[in-house]
Parts: sequence; structure tokens; C-alpha cells
Amino acid sequence: MIPQKRQAPSVPISASEIVEQVHAAFDLGITMVHVHARQPSGFPSSRAEDYAPIIEGIREHCPGLVICASLSGRNVTDPAARAEVLSLRPDMASLTLSSLNFVQSASVNSPETIMELARRIEAAGAKPELEVFDTGMVNYLGYLIRKGLVQAPFYVNVLLGNIAGAQLSAAHLAAMERDLPEGAHIALAGLGQYQLDAHLVAMGLGWGVRVGLEDNIHWDREKKKVTTNIELLQRIHELAGVAGREIMAPEAFGALGFYNRQRHAARA
Repeated sequence: MIPQKRQAPSVPISASEIVEQVHAAFDLGITMVHVHARQPSGFPSSRAEDYAPIIEGIREHCPGLVICASLSGRNVTDPAARAEVLSLRPDMASLTLSSLNFVQSASVNSPETIMELARRIEAAGAKPELEVFDTGMVNYLGYLIRKGLVQAPFYVNVLLGNIAGAQLSAAHLAAMERDLPEGAHIALAGLGQYQLDAHLVAMGLGWGVRVGLEDNIHWDREKKKVTTNIELLQRIHELAGVAGREIMAPEAFGALGFYNRQRHAARA
């Protein structure tokens, strides 16, 4: 969403670069992929025509991989424009559960927009990738569940370390986890310097991990080495080996209810 080539030379911008990196990650071992489309300038795009070669390429080279498309509100506010990619029938689509500030920008998500995106995700046969940055977003998730706008199974990304959100502390994590829906599949993400620590906590708890250049472009805590998506993923595999945790196969995750039900039914 944010990194450019001048900051991280390996960040994939073109559709072919994105497909190639997803393919390499798939060969190494991943459960799902969260993708953003870019314009040729590198600026983020929500247009289905920019997503199409990415999703088609991933489906061709990574059969069975669970594909999650971003519906980010950082640069586009209109829910119809943000939801264009749903016409391509991704398995999942990101749903940020409130507005929030980052260090230098904001992601605007009004209640009306969130509910409209939830309806559109459901209508497209996809499942939401529920993004929570603080306890208020967890509470709003409960509200959406009570209104019937979000239904099980639930996949929740808990993102820690944002300057205006929950931090990577036992108190903050416990407060969020306590109120998540029972049986939710939880993954931890750490922003910037907190990425590795979030992964270590997730390994200990047996949760999932979200990893990649979107959240952190550096390998080390001192920010002296700019890394790559594959290097970060290789470290996850090394940590998983030490922790005795197996990487969930995409097919197993999809079978839990995270494949696009309309597209999956058509294939069957």
C-alpha cells in the first residue's frame, strides 16, 4: 500500500512482479495472500482492471491459494469504488472496522461505509479479513455480528504497534482477545519494529501471522537492512520450525469456509 521502490527496491509494483512474488511465497509455503493493486506510477489502485491480472495470475500459478483483496480506504472513500475488485470473486476482502490515523495519513471508514462493504463482501460470496487496531474495533465487530452483517467463520487480523492504536503489550492484547468472537481464527501483525515481536507472540499462542513489506520494510530492529517479502517469510518458517508449528495448507484454510463460496461452488 505504501512502500515504493526508492524505499524498498524489491517491493512489487507491477502485476507481474506481484504474481512472481506470490508464486515464490506459495512455493515456500503460505496459507493466504493479501494483495494490493498499483497503478503504473506506483500509486495504489482500487480498480478491478488493475486487480484482474494479479488475481488471474495467482490463480494460474498458485492453485488453491486463498486470495484476499484489499478494500483499503486510505486513498478511496466511495464504497462502490473500493469494492470493484469483488467482481473478480476473491476469496476474502479486507474490512477495517473503524477510521484510524497512521503516522502520516488516515484511513477513513465511516460506519455506513463499513456496513456497505460488509454487505458487498457477503453478496460476492467472499469472507471479510477483519482488521482490528484497537479495542473499539473489536467492539464494533461484535456490533456487526449482532446485526447479522458479519457471520462465522471469522478471520481477524490484530495489528499492533500503530501510533494511534493498540500496542504490543500483554495488557492491550488481552483486552482485545477477550472480546473477539468465540472460535475466531486470529493472526497477529506488528507494524514496523514490532513485526518480529508480534510473530514471536503468535507462535507461542499458536495463532496465525501476517508478514510482509506492507507492515515493515526492515529486517532488523535497528532498521539498517531493507528486506524482502521472501526473506521475511523464510524467517517465519524458521520460527515455526523452532516453535513446532506447522504452516496451515491453503486447502485446509479454505475448507474452513474461507474460499469464495460462489466461485468454489461453480468449480465443484
